Amino acid sequence: MIRGSCLCGAVAFEADAGYGFRNCHCSRCRKSRGSAYASNMFVKPEDFRWLRGKDEVVTYRLPSAQRFGNAFCRVCGSAAPREVPVLNVMLIPAGVLDEDPGIRAEYHIFVGSRAPWHEITDDLPQFAGYRPTDE
Repeated sequence: MIRGSCLCGAVAFEADAGYGFRNCHCSRCRKSRGSAYASNMFVKPEDFRWLRGKDEVVTYRLPSAQRFGNAFCRVCGSAAPREVPVLNVMLIPAGVLDEDPGIRAEYHIFVGSRAPWHEITDDLPQFAGYRPTDE
């Protein structure tokens, strides 16, 4: 079981085990998270449950992007899970997890546009854009 919440506690969720975990270095993820990259977990929508605060989550959809969006708690601004209908997944920002999810990041994507001040120091596979099997 995966559990998470926002900074103020208004939003909380749980999900059955995730099936994907990756680090995205694209400029959109960097801007929306305010960090060198976004660590995202993925679960099937039917395996995800809001415990509280679903109505407190605001989702911003970038009009020019098919997959990109940003969800956050309207009370404290913390990142929040969001549905990605085109992929039929719930994206969970790993930073909002309350405990160890039991899985680790599998690879890095969009390293072709990574922050020039950030050096990737692990041995995970790296892809300039999407991993070919994720496109």
